[in-house]
Amino acid sequence: MKKTLLLFILLLTACQSTPTLAPAATVTLIPSDTPVPTVIPFTATPEATSTPVLTATPETMKVSPTDGMTQLFIPAGTVKMGGLDVLLENDEIPAHDVTLAAFWMDQVEVTNGMYNLCVQAGVCRLPVKLNSDNRGDYFGNAEFQDYPVIQVTWFDANAYCQWAGRRLPTEAEWERAARGDDLRTYPWGGEPPNELNSNANNIVGDVTRVGSYPAGASPFGVLDMAGNVWEWVADYYSGRYYTESPSTNPLGPDNGGLNFLRVIRGGSFQDNLFNLRVSNRGYETGPDPSAFPGEAEYYGRSSVKIGFRCVRAD
Repeated sequence: MKKTLLLFILLLTACQSTPTLAPAATVTLIPSDTPVPTVIPFTATPEATSTPVLTATPETMKVSPTDGMTQLFIPAGTVKMGGLDVLLENDEIPAHDVTLAAFWMDQVEVTNGMYNLCVQAGVCRLPVKLNSDNRGDYFGNAEFQDYPVIQVTWFDANAYCQWAGRRLPTEAEWERAARGDDLRTYPWGGEPPNELNSNANNIVGDVTRVGSYPAGASPFGVLDMAGNVWEWVADYYSGRYYTESPSTNPLGPDNGGLNFLRVIRGGSFQDNLFNLRVSNRGYETGPDPSAFPGEAEYYGRSSVKIGFRCVRAD
């Protein structure tokens, strides 16, 4: 997920091979006739800031009838988007105010069990590979049903969100849900990542169950927005986008027909304080619509370190 020159990434991606899709016959799916809601109670008390933590009420929390995901209400407001600390990078500047309409954000990352519902419905493909970083038997194993789905491309994540009646968040929505209304560096505040607030620094060495770090909650109670897995968002990536980004409900740059890079946010279990900052912008190769369906390039790349969550408009 390290940033390098955009031209180099595009050329290198074109030359690399991607994993072969795993056939459905190689996995026994978990029976899931009805979704089981993953309701994660919010009990943490983040650092005192100007942004109050929302109380869980029917007006601020709901459960999706499609996949059982708990969704939290993010009210309309303005976020100071971009790098505000000494670790900021060129693609995080200039810091700028962005005003957003209200939306609902998944409280946690989409899990294996939830994604499996979409696979069984015949809408979603299996993950490109079925292992995690250190677990050969991951997707399809009931032990890891409440762990984040990984090894999914941007194409797969987008298809899932549409199936669930939601969509991938914009980069701006993701940052507002993580940062809130103040100038915090991490979702929980200014304290660096540690074993209490996030799955990071390779302390665990692999992904963990979603919602395992309530002390790392964002001001709105959203969990796992730093560490565990990077998260796909809707936007194409451009290192210069912040110099031209609209101030209201930005949707990201046009791809120009050549740029297939999609933004990822939040860092992973292997990353340190640098990539877990709420302003940090990563990227990975998304779908190439000029490729033939069935070719790996048509779907984009996947990773043991990338998952996703969805949003819904208010």
